[in-house]
Amino acid sequence: MSLPQPDRRDGYVDLRSYGAIGDGRTVALVALDGSIDWYPTPDLDSTPAFARLLDAAHGGQIELRPVADFTVERSYVEGTNVLATTFSTATGRVRITDSLNTGVAGRLPWGELARRIEGLEGEVPMRWAVTPGSSFNTASPWVQHSVHGPVLQVQGTTMAVRGRGIGTEGTGAENPATQHVSDRGISGRFTAKAGSRHLLAVISTHEEPLPLPELDTIDDGVDRTIANWQAWSREFQYDGPWADAVERSALALKLLLHSPTGAIAAAATTSLPENLNGGKNWDYRYAWVRDTAYTLHAMIRFGLREEVHAAVSGMLKSVRRQGDELQVFTRLNGNRAEGVEILDMPGWRGIGPVVNGNDAATQLQMGVFGDLFNIVQMYVDAGHVLDTGTGRYLADLADLACDVWQRKDSGMWELDEERHYTTSKLGCWHALSCASHLADLGQIPGNPERWRAEQERIRDWVATNCWSEERGSYVWYPGTDQLDASILLHAISGFDRGERMSSTLDALRSELGRGPLLYRFSGAEKEEGTFVACAFWMAAALDRVGRREEAAALMDELVPLANDVGLFTEMIAEDHSFLGNFPQGLSHLALITAALTLAEELGK
Repeated sequence: MSLPQPDRRDGYVDLRSYGAIGDGRTVALVALDGSIDWYPTPDLDSTPAFARLLDAAHGGQIELRPVADFTVERSYVEGTNVLATTFSTATGRVRITDSLNTGVAGRLPWGELARRIEGLEGEVPMRWAVTPGSSFNTASPWVQHSVHGPVLQVQGTTMAVRGRGIGTEGTGAENPATQHVSDRGISGRFTAKAGSRHLLAVISTHEEPLPLPELDTIDDGVDRTIANWQAWSREFQYDGPWADAVERSALALKLLLHSPTGAIAAAATTSLPENLNGGKNWDYRYAWVRDTAYTLHAMIRFGLREEVHAAVSGMLKSVRRQGDELQVFTRLNGNRAEGVEILDMPGWRGIGPVVNGNDAATQLQMGVFGDLFNIVQMYVDAGHVLDTGTGRYLADLADLACDVWQRKDSGMWELDEERHYTTSKLGCWHALSCASHLADLGQIPGNPERWRAEQERIRDWVATNCWSEERGSYVWYPGTDQLDASILLHAISGFDRGERMSSTLDALRSELGRGPLLYRFSGAEKEEGTFVACAFWMAAALDRVGRREEAAALMDELVPLANDVGLFTEMIAEDHSFLGNFPQGLSHLALITAALTLAEELGK
């Protein structure tokens, strides 16, 4: 599908414009016009040297595009997170293949962003620029001239631009390209002709020496990276409905998996707004226990053994260090999350604030008990064994869940006002269900009879206090008639798959639904877009209550709402524009959950 040249009059592009590439440590976002507007190094949660996404004037970018006006077609190379973009102009066509290169034995010990340019038809004059930004307005980039050429420096990050046929080798009859070095960056121009092949690469390290790989090695690295991704995709096992969307979602989740620790980031960005009026901007470059649980469900189903063990062991090491003060998320390195820093930046299209950090880590959210136990149960049921220390720790947490469920908390949606949220109680219910199962298998010690008894108390409490005959629905919390879409997760978990839950689904679609999409809770339409994950949870819940034709029809409406390369952000406005951080792991997890749920029933 050919797309028009994106409008960048204000310096920004629509969020649907972005594709994502990654190498196991970080993610770069590539716009439809060839500009890389987001690229933190060395890690996803590092301060980015390229952050035009949030600051068009000073954020920094890596540009590569035709000089003339163009149209665009793009797709991922099959089975990979390597992005191929074809630009068509009045004089010819050119293809750019974007890769964050990986090594022979996995990720490289340095950052290697490679952009291969191939002339397809005619002649296409091209321009490029590597312009580091101010690292969230904390540093001033500068160019150091070395014996090997100019080197870019910003906030401890050292970068070199390597190229072939783009002017970096000098000019002459055989290379009529030009290059310009300023005190802040490097730029150039060249012409791609039918059959020509060029290369632009940015090599980076942080507070360490900088290697300068040979150009052939970098170019070969693109092919090696394609082969590495395709080898991973061949291990992926899914042949059910919506297979292309499921595979792309699995690859998107793989982008968010931090290979050094096994942690799974919620999203690749910070501060993309949930509300066009501002005020609801968060940093999602952290590992949520909840998202890890849902990811493991998918990875176990897909037969991805290495990622499953890395995620489980990394998460358990992290939570055991926390003791009984469970945080709902941690940093990607497993450490506790820090407070929030408000940054002096405009934000995407001037919609602030821009934040570094997320203070929701200090909240009590009882759903984390269910999420953690769900992770462990899935791991054990897949044929694995817990160590003694983990078993004892989990038994203590199960005892804690027996008591803590009676408290108020901030709920799944991390709200400021603490209440007796229905789904928080059900998080503890699910934790005790999993704990009893693990005890029956001999995987954890403790008193499962107490856990089962408390589980029934929670069920009775929810049935008595959280059901509204008038609404024909479970409500958000006792004493209200407002609704909360997170109850959908407990059709999936098995708490209720009967008439009450089916009636609740109808109430949710009536009040919170907008076509196939769904808001998170009553009143959310006043302050944010619809929540993508909720819509896919609805599809799974419809299936679980026996309404499979409705579920499949809803999936057929939802899957095409992704952007042109199959990626979802966190929220979608009623006009189908994207809102929130991107790519959003929970959105893709919910798609996978719904597809797997329907596929299981089809298999039966």
